[in-house]
Amino acid sequence: MSGALEAVRDRRSWSKVTDEAPTRAELLTFVSAAGRVADHSSLRPWRLIELRGDDRERLGAAIAKAEGDKKPSTKPLRAPLLIAVVASYKKSKVPRWEQEAVASGVAHVLSLLLDDAGWGVFWRTGSYTRSKAVAKAHGLGKDEELLGWLYVGGKPPRTRPSRRRAVDAKHHVSRLPRKKKP
Repeated sequence: MSGALEAVRDRRSWSKVTDEAPTRAELLTFVSAAGRVADHSSLRPWRLIELRGDDRERLGAAIAKAEGDKKPSTKPLRAPLLIAVVASYKKSKVPRWEQEAVASGVAHVLSLLLDDAGWGVFWRTGSYTRSKAVAKAHGLGKDEELLGWLYVGGKPPRTRPSRRRAVDAKHHVSRLPRKKKP
């Protein structure tokens, strides 16, 4: 089995991670590789924002503001590194949905690379990803949208097997319908 196939089959979400995280240099290596996803017209309609330390507390305050809570959210403190995934739309013949798909592809490939390198990763989204308070905290431009965050940290010892079942591909792959005879 190829290394890529094995990495994809072994991938799982790690909702709990330890306090270790990849260095900035390691992260940049992974991002450089993840940026090779299929990208119509090579627009690179994405960017990533690295959140560590106090950045996570600032995000917690923005989430609280978005949700109308008085206390900062502790969700961003669940991992030592958060990577905000931003769709950064470009004026182009390439439709907006396709540009968002590229940004999502970068995030997914990055999560695979991090997982394969031994890091625990969880992709978190939520209604507040589209809120003004959270967008402002991330410094998003008018042609940008936050797609969520990759929460990254060390993998704790596995206490139980992965709950994710294998995909039965036969239920998801089909052929074009046959033409009906007149």
